Amino acid sequence: MQKKFVTNLAFLLFLNLLIKPFWILGIDRAVQNTVGASSYGLYAALFNFSFLFNILLDIGITNFNNRNISQHNHLLQKHLSGILTLRLLLAFVYFLFSLLIAYLLGYRGEQLWILLVLLLNQALISFILYLRSNLAGLHLFKIDSMISVLDRFIMILLCSILLWGGISDKEFQIEWFVWAQTIAYFITAVFTFMILASRVKTLSIKWDPKFFLIILKKSYPFAILILLMTFYNRIDSVMIERMLVNGAEQAGIYAQAYRLLDAANMIAYLFSGLLLPMFSHMIKHKSLLRN
Repeated sequence: MQKKFVTNLAFLLFLNLLIKPFWILGIDRAVQNTVGASSYGLYAALFNFSFLFNILLDIGITNFNNRNISQHNHLLQKHLSGILTLRLLLAFVYFLFSLLIAYLLGYRGEQLWILLVLLLNQALISFILYLRSNLAGLHLFKIDSMISVLDRFIMILLCSILLWGGISDKEFQIEWFVWAQTIAYFITAVFTFMILASRVKTLSIKWDPKFFLIILKKSYPFAILILLMTFYNRIDSVMIERMLVNGAEQAGIYAQAYRLLDAANMIAYLFSGLLLPMFSHMIKHKSLLRN
């Protein structure tokens, strides 16, 4: 198990260190320098706002599913259809609640339109993470590792063309950046879904309220933890943009430094993504967790 962990972690780190530093320090930085601190600051505030109620998309299901499928591989066929249906319902609640709160906070017009697309992006990200939790639960770590950077790779290609390809006479718009993310997430979601669908015999939308309640009861401890950490990590730029007179610009300046914190946290997140399914599998089989 140690050899499996080390080899998969090395592969995962290699892919992420190959792709994500260029995304953070190349593309993301270039976008901010091109559109200016004010436009990027508004985007950063709306992006972080879309994170605040992200828990409504998932309610801890992804982390619970990661552990559960690791321990009970045979449940993939039974759970996949029901959880996909549940997630569609949760996405509907997430959109309504987030847009209502945004309206009450004073977001209007173009701000709401950008937020709507960012909410769609969050829904796609959450869907991808759920699908990846099944791959990790099945210990398909190399496939999961490649999918973990696929969206960023596609975004790098799209944004590079938009920034430096000379395909338009117009200046780069922050909306282009948002839509490039949507396209990348959608392609990644479809690709991941096709891989997972090939692992099950049948797949359909399944309405089962009793099953939904069972899953929500088992996943809510994960949901509480994620909710608290999301507010802790994401609410600051929203407060800056809403509370200050020149809030959008100041949020943009703040985002310049925050991207470094995001990058630093990436390593710990990659470790946890491998350790949770591995430990869950070892606990189920009563393996020794330490030497």
